[in-house]
Amino acid sequence: MARNEIKASDANVKQDGVLVVEKKTRTATARPPFYKVVLLNDDYTPMDFVVFILKQVFHKQHADAIRIMLEVHNRGAGECGTFTRDVAETKVEQVVAAARKNEHPLQCVMEKE
Repeated sequence: MARNEIKASDANVKQDGVLVVEKKTRTATARPPFYKVVLLNDDYTPMDFVVFILKQVFHKQHADAIRIMLEVHNRGAGECGTFTRDVAETKVEQVVAAARKNEHPLQCVMEKE
């Protein structure tokens, strides 16, 4: 093949006679990093409020909310879910805002998975 020749599979000819070369490139898309949202135990926030937060913010069923609340109480921390960074940040802000509004010191953090 001569230096100026282009393979037919690499080019398209427009109707006005202009030769357009299209090179197909593939871009690999990586999954975004995920973050765990974790509630931290304290000695002042009522267990009922923690269950309320788990149901309202994280949309947990009652039994799952009780299980996570007991994990927070007994182990000092409990995982509420795994989310992309923006969603995790929003969940943390919602938990902290609700806790402050109800005058509870409940803490919530996000950890890279």
